[in-house]
Amino acid sequence: MKYYFIVGEASGDLHASHLMRALKAKDASAEFRFLGGDCMKEQGGTLVCHYKNLAYMGFIPVLLHLPVILNWMKRCKKDILAWRPDVLILVDYPGFNLTVAKYVHAHSHIPVYYYISPKIWAWKEHRIKNIKRDVDELFSILPFEVDFFEHKHHYPIHYVGNPTLDEVQAYKVGDSDTFESFVKDWGLSGKPVIALLAGSRKQEIKDNLALMVQAASEFKDKYEVVLAAAPNIESGYYDGFLYGTEVKVVYGQTFRVLRHACAALVTSGTATLEAALFGVPQVVCYYTACGNLISFLRRHLLKVKFISLVNLVAGREVVKELVADGMNLKNLIRELKAILPEGQRRKTVLEGYQEMLVQLGRPGAPERAAEIMFSLLSSK
Repeated sequence: MKYYFIVGEASGDLHASHLMRALKAKDASAEFRFLGGDCMKEQGGTLVCHYKNLAYMGFIPVLLHLPVILNWMKRCKKDILAWRPDVLILVDYPGFNLTVAKYVHAHSHIPVYYYISPKIWAWKEHRIKNIKRDVDELFSILPFEVDFFEHKHHYPIHYVGNPTLDEVQAYKVGDSDTFESFVKDWGLSGKPVIALLAGSRKQEIKDNLALMVQAASEFKDKYEVVLAAAPNIESGYYDGFLYGTEVKVVYGQTFRVLRHACAALVTSGTATLEAALFGVPQVVCYYTACGNLISFLRRHLLKVKFISLVNLVAGREVVKELVADGMNLKNLIRELKAILPEGQRRKTVLEGYQEMLVQLGRPGAPERAAEIMFSLLSSK
């Protein structure tokens, strides 16, 4: 069968690549065409557009690049209809993907599957109308989404587990790395590591990295500060934020950095879950301009109490979230100190991670999703 994927960022590229591998194990004749990234390319098929050409966030960056985004959206719609896949598989990235889903649903009989459902429980809940109309099957990787979609909105979904569990487990199984070899490979000092994970988009990095570096550098006498650089960001982009600091940069090896870190500062997203699965106490950081206004809107418009996946899955505050006007140097230093070895919150955070693991369930998400998808498509 022919599978067309649309992915908009690095984490989606990784998740989609594992789903592709699982589909190939079920379907020997599987063909792939996709808007995605390097991980998906390794599984074979045709890359139509790299996600880095579309990875803009925030009102101003999106507005400035709107012609580029709209052009690729137009080309994507035409490409899907011309290729005639057996299924269109969307991965997160709702602003782009739901628009494409609407077009494909209106102009063809191609079934639309959504893997990693849009987070409408946090923002833009009205999109449930679009999902019910344009998405044939929805696959969830977060356990609390079952109640939201099925009980609140009476829309049946498939909870398949979380693929990040599989990705971290696979890394650990094949991991024979030592701290000594990590230090040698990247020219580190050998002091314990504080990891910085500043996001995979330039806007996130621009908004958060400078403060993260400043806070972590307060502890540089006892700790090495290491930035896990995103593989889709050119190295030169980080220079302006790191000039004059002692921060070491490790490119494209986030799991390896987390494997050897004792604490982390992390922007919201999949990275918060990754840090938890590696057992690294963290502070979640998400600065935005107009912090007071954003905090007000968050309290009155957002449907959820938390922004990090760790807290959302656990259903309570396991890790501290410093968001909008709460993301300042004083708060960052205080919360980072609390999770370092001997810090008063470190044990509590690690215990909370175990609660979160129980909620996530078993590994095997890509295989379960592929099994359901192939079965549904074969029956039609």
